Amino acid sequence: MNAIQITGLLAILGAFAYAIGDVLLLASKVNLDEYPKLKPFAKLLSDAEKMVVLSPKRLTWGALIGVFATPLLMLGYWQVYQGLGGDNSLAVLATVGLLGSASIIGAFVHGSFYYFGEYVHALNLVQEDSQIVIISMIERHKKIMIVTYAPLLLFIIIASILFSVVVASGRTLFPVWMAGVTPLTMTIVWMLVKRVLPQFVRDVTEGAAFNIAFMAFFTCTTITLWN
Repeated sequence: MNAIQITGLLAILGAFAYAIGDVLLLASKVNLDEYPKLKPFAKLLSDAEKMVVLSPKRLTWGALIGVFATPLLMLGYWQVYQGLGGDNSLAVLATVGLLGSASIIGAFVHGSFYYFGEYVHALNLVQEDSQIVIISMIERHKKIMIVTYAPLLLFIIIASILFSVVVASGRTLFPVWMAGVTPLTMTIVWMLVKRVLPQFVRDVTEGAAFNIAFMAFFTCTTITLWN
C-alpha cells in the first residue's frame, strides 16, 4: 500500500473515532421532570441538560477519543492535497489550510463538551442558592463555544466550495464528479438521509453529523485515489 491509501484509511478511522466521541458526549435523552434543579435553566442549557445522565467516565472517553483522533484527520488532508495535484496554488493551499484549521479548532470545541457536561452535573448537585456560580460559568462557556464554532463552520464551508471549484476544473487527480463530494455536501446529505432512518439510528448518531460526513468524504477521496 502507498501513502495515499494508508493516509486515506487512517483519515476514515479518525473520522469514525471522532463520531464515536460525538455519540458518547451527545447521544442521550433526559426527562427534565426528573431533574427539578435543571428545569428552570432549560433555555440556557439548550438541550445540554441531557448530559446529566452521562457518567464522568463516558464524558472523559467521549472528549478524549475525538481530540486524539484529530492527527488522523490531518493525515487525510495531506491525501486531499495530493489529490488536488500537490501544487502550491492559492486555491489548493487555502482548501487544505482551512480544513486543517477547522480540525484544530474543532479539537478544542469537541474537548470542551467534557467541561460543559461537568457544569451540568454540578448544576444538578449543588444547592439552589449556589447555582448562580455554575450558571455564570455556563454562560461564559457558551460564549467561548460560539466564538470557536463560528470560524470552524465558516472554514469548512469555504474549504468545501474551494475544493469543488478546483476539482471541477479537471486539473486534479480526482474525477470531476468529486466536485460534488465535500464535507459540506456530505453533511447536507446525511441530514436529509437521517430524516428517513429509524428513530433508534437517529438517537444513536445524535451529534455526529459532521464526522459522519467527513467519514463519507474521506471514503470517496480514498476510493477515487486508490490506484
